[in-house]
Amino acid sequence: MTFVQDNHSNSARNVLRGLHYQIKQPQGKLVRVARGRIFDVAVDLRCSSETFGRWIGTELSNENFQLVWIPPGFAHGFLVLSETADVLYKTTDYYAPECERCLAWNDPDVGISWPLCGAPILLPKDRFGLSLQQADLFQ
Repeated sequence: MTFVQDNHSNSARNVLRGLHYQIKQPQGKLVRVARGRIFDVAVDLRCSSETFGRWIGTELSNENFQLVWIPPGFAHGFLVLSETADVLYKTTDYYAPECERCLAWNDPDVGISWPLCGAPILLPKDRFGLSLQQADLFQ
């Protein structure tokens, strides 16, 4: 596996980022938390997969030293559980803003059980994610 880019995201408690993916130049991501705690989520967007539309989530923190591999063809997002969190992730392809898509974090067809305490804080690009039925998908 070859990684071509390293990313660093710093967010405050209750910030929910995602669910992001690139329809062209899909990225595999190796994710870890350098400081704080997050609930990390991946959703399978590969139409031909037997797990299409299903999600998996796990807590990552600087205390549990867990890493998560998000394969190409999956949407990725996280919710910050601590006061702040520094999330580091390596990618297998470069960021291509023209290819970036966002799956709605609260799509009832996906049904992610986010451990929210009140309404999440969303960045502008995360407020308008599409439903699974509307999203560009991987064949």
